[in-house]
Amino acid sequence: MKRILLYTLLAVLATSCSDFLEEENLSNVTAESFYVTSDGYDALINANYSQLRSIYGGEAWLFAAGTDLYAEGRGRGSEPEGLSQYTSLNSSSGGVSHLYNTCYNAIQIANQALYYADLTSNSNAAQLAGEVKYMRANAYFLLVQTYGGVAIVTDYIQEPVLEFDRNSASEVYDLIVSDLEDALASVGDGAYTGRVNKRAVRHLLSKVHLTRGYESFAAGDDFSKAASYADAAIAGQGLDIPFEELWSPSNDGNAETIFSVQYDAASVSADPTRLGNRQAEYYGPYMGGTEVAGIAPRRNYTLIPTDFALELFDQDDERTYATFMWTIYDRYFDYYDVDDKSGLDVFHFYEPKWFTEEDQAAYKAEHPEAQYHDYGTHSAQVVSSDYQTIAVKKFDDPTAPFGTNSSTRDIVLARVAESYLIAAEAYLQSGSASTGLDRLNVVRARAGVAPATAAEFDIDYILDERARELFGEYHRWFDLKRTGKLVERASAHHYLIEESNFMGAGGNLKILRPIPQAALDLNQNRDFPQNPAYE
Repeated sequence: MKRILLYTLLAVLATSCSDFLEEENLSNVTAESFYVTSDGYDALINANYSQLRSIYGGEAWLFAAGTDLYAEGRGRGSEPEGLSQYTSLNSSSGGVSHLYNTCYNAIQIANQALYYADLTSNSNAAQLAGEVKYMRANAYFLLVQTYGGVAIVTDYIQEPVLEFDRNSASEVYDLIVSDLEDALASVGDGAYTGRVNKRAVRHLLSKVHLTRGYESFAAGDDFSKAASYADAAIAGQGLDIPFEELWSPSNDGNAETIFSVQYDAASVSADPTRLGNRQAEYYGPYMGGTEVAGIAPRRNYTLIPTDFALELFDQDDERTYATFMWTIYDRYFDYYDVDDKSGLDVFHFYEPKWFTEEDQAAYKAEHPEAQYHDYGTHSAQVVSSDYQTIAVKKFDDPTAPFGTNSSTRDIVLARVAESYLIAAEAYLQSGSASTGLDRLNVVRARAGVAPATAAEFDIDYILDERARELFGEYHRWFDLKRTGKLVERASAHHYLIEESNFMGAGGNLKILRPIPQAALDLNQNRDFPQNPAYE
């Protein structure tokens, strides 16, 4: 809202986005004269990509907190209580404004790029403008899912605007679809190299139509369109990369990546412990401070796997071992750096649910040096000490310096396996369950587990499968909100949440997050309504 007027949104302020983005020195030229040049317009497009880092590279609360899969561990109070537990959720709660501010910043820079698209001498302006429309649509999609209807701003704002009206969610979705359809007509169709291509647009269109399909204002063909776009994003590609290899720290940008937020060490070299991202910092126990740099990664004891999350993973599922760090050696990163681990001492071992008493006895005999964590004692509910809860390893970055924002691994926003899962859900909801089941079982086949049956195949099964496949990726709150399962699943599986936690003003449920109070205060339109649960 008005906060978008409080920032000087110039491309020169944006850090570069992977190695194809370069900072520009505009100290002696005006924006008006620079952005009409070919190089200047390229810099403005790069600034749009850089905004993805602001949206996804920091706090993960709005993507993951307060769900069935993650809860805080020892650091009780480290997660924003409103977003994590809902009881104290209000318009001034910690973390509530993150997507509101970062998405509107991104929208303003997108509008600026679209304004100059008609003025620049850049011969590739039409394709680049399509890439920008994808990013503007993505920002509005995050906003409408999180806050409901918001203000639609499509003009490049060059003078202060003191008030905005609130558009309906339906109107916001119409803009998102329109932007994505425009993008689909103009972006490139080549392999993914870090820029938006047609495949990325089709994937996002599939998710937008799927999500709108659950709304009261849904179009009659939303689910069928979601299925069609998801199949087009799949484009006949199988899931051929083993799951462990898929998430190898050296395998960013692999063939299954559709779109990601790009990082590399060179692009954050000015301040490597602050300009990277935080995805690897979550989903694990505290393992020590700067004294363990190079030995163990920084973890903040938040968004720890719940008991329910761990129960979803079975012995035969390859994702079980690729997602969690079951064995920690004296040096955590030896898992990646040492090929033959037979001579290494085990520091901590987290027992899986399928271990028998004989398995436990045998392991303890073989590794008397290990601190052994019985199954049922290493999920989020455990709050006693360091290393007590199991860590998620799929985002590990062994080369990162020790710091809060230090990972230079890409944040994957869209990949082929999710396209299969979107198709599975969309076909189920459009009445073609057998086709949906086929799509879901492609994902299960790569994991090495038995195919799901028609009797099992429902929305809960899909949500469980999304949990196994996409654990820790920034989808879960949106998945539960989209499917109407947020209250049911969070209260059933998050140890700090009960159904009553969701009860808000006037008997309304706290499903949407509140419009941030600062945005309401700065807006001179006093008829701009708050979401009902927070009035």
